[in-house]
Amino acid sequence: MDRAQKTEAVAELNRTFTEAGVVVVTRNLGLTVAESSDLRTKMREAGASFKVSKNRLAKLAIKDTQYDPISDLFAGPTALAWSDDPVAATKVVAEFAKANDRLEIVGGAMGETVLDLDGVKALAALPSLDELRGKIVGLLNAPATKVAQLANAPASKLARVFGAYGASEA
Repeated sequence: MDRAQKTEAVAELNRTFTEAGVVVVTRNLGLTVAESSDLRTKMREAGASFKVSKNRLAKLAIKDTQYDPISDLFAGPTALAWSDDPVAATKVVAEFAKANDRLEIVGGAMGETVLDLDGVKALAALPSLDELRGKIVGLLNAPATKVAQLANAPASKLARVFGAYGASEA
């Protein structure tokens, strides 16, 4: 990398740190190209990103951002996972690390809140934003369905009474 490429890489990482909702720092312990590509694909599908970065460049980019407290985590072969949704990146990384022992979660941050390994796993256990939206829509839809059933119930009961009365007369 020449100086111009490094400057561009630092600027791009700085944009990432200023816009991301969550950043997870991982340690690459010998992922193959296929495994790394699989992880990147899963991250894209979840609306998150995964990038291997030089520690020195990441430390320069993170300076004066809300994620500055996690700069100590950049040691050894590290990679970053981030997303706007606080759960998306953590969920994918935690699931991938559970199935593959060559990816280790070091820690991360959600805004100014620093997360250790347990914090990242706890965040990954939460439902995603889309799942929460689905639950809210379901909760809003359920009362309307019950109201419709209750509104139709008296009419159906009345029809059964008339039907039974008509059958007894015959």
